[in-house]
Amino acid sequence: MNTIQVSELRANLMKVIKEIEHGNIVKITSRGKVVAKLVPPGNIKEEAKNKLKEIGKSAVIGDIISPIDSKWDALN
Repeated sequence: MNTIQVSELRANLMKVIKEIEHGNIVKITSRGKVVAKLVPPGNIKEEAKNKLKEIGKSAVIGDIISPIDSKWDALN
């Protein structure tokens, strides 16, 4: 649900609020024109992307499958 008419919003307010709680952005239209946008406080998806970018700056990418000091029998 990206876009919803004002009349539909009135009839389905709780459903729309649940969508917003899950991080979705809902545009409200009146007579075919977007008049408002409902967004969750602190867009969850955007915050997660920003956190991953921060972690990516200092992360060390390497072999995460092979054990370092012990013998691993999972592949046998």
